[in-house]
Amino acid sequence: MPLDLAEFNSAFSRARDKVRGEEDVDVAAVQAELRALVPADASEHDRTWTKTLIDRLAEPPPPPRQWSALYHEAGEVAGSAYHANGTVDEQIAAIEQARRKIWEIADRADEDEESDIRAMTRVLEHLENELRDPTWPLADPPENADKTD
Repeated sequence: MPLDLAEFNSAFSRARDKVRGEEDVDVAAVQAELRALVPADASEHDRTWTKTLIDRLAEPPPPPRQWSALYHEAGEVAGSAYHANGTVDEQIAAIEQARRKIWEIADRADEDEESDIRAMTRVLEHLENELRDPTWPLADPPENADKTD
């Protein structure tokens, strides 16, 4: 009988949340429950990857990433641009300026944070594009498309 992927994945997600979110969890018991979901005749591939996941439940999760002051500075710049007020042109100008500043901050950042900081400009780029060429409201809504004047 093949491994029921949906059942295993759902059970694993619940087990991971339980192990990481509750105190005094019997990890060995949780692992045994998951192992019972892997049929004896499962493929070698399925037995290998499920075993790896199940075994990792006993490992403590990695500590949360510690971001530098530059990362937080870039986040503040991005947040302030996202909430810029004024005319469309003023909002676009604020976003453009923020994107330039974020790139300057990324240039000063360590290599391991540089791309994460630059990624903050993507949401701003999408917002800027939407301001330049809005898709809503539709210029000619579908319900009015067949009407003639």
